[in-house]
Amino acid sequence: MSRPNPQEEVDQLLLNARLRDELEPFLDESVEVVNTRVMTTRLENEYLASMLEWERAPVLPIARWFQPELELPASESLNDEELSQLLWDTIHKLYQQRIALDYTDHLTDRNLYRLIVQDILPSLEKKIERSNTFLHWQCIDANNNPDVWLRYYASDEERARWYEDTGCSVPPSESPPYPRRMPRHPL
Repeated sequence: MSRPNPQEEVDQLLLNARLRDELEPFLDESVEVVNTRVMTTRLENEYLASMLEWERAPVLPIARWFQPELELPASESLNDEELSQLLWDTIHKLYQQRIALDYTDHLTDRNLYRLIVQDILPSLEKKIERSNTFLHWQCIDANNNPDVWLRYYASDEERARWYEDTGCSVPPSESPPYPRRMPRHPL
């Protein structure tokens, strides 16, 4: 086992002090979750740097994350082929901006396109520059539409737990009608 470089340790401690100073105006309980007895100073610094980036990140409509701003025509102005091509181009553009779309397989191409235009692109979100940080957009609202969640996406355990919690009948489990091979990033 190699010994840590003393200069690197000093550099990490100095960086830690600077990050904590810069985070001071934003301090809340999230800094308290850092267990310095378990976490190395380098890992703690990565965590603190990500917190600082979050605090300083601009809140912008997702459409403005793109240069030029991403503007899409109304779905009604597109035929099915044009819409499908533009949808997939947009899905890949969103992914390049580290936005992953989850739970899309119950939506037609046209409905998914409309969701992107009406809900996702105008949504105000913090734009984080870290390459390992993804915004996962769930294209289903399981709270307001549990039927779709239970029918197409919920595991057997989730379905059983929902039944136990609500006492309501559970719809039959089915494969989603519009399976897609979406670009993926782990949660």
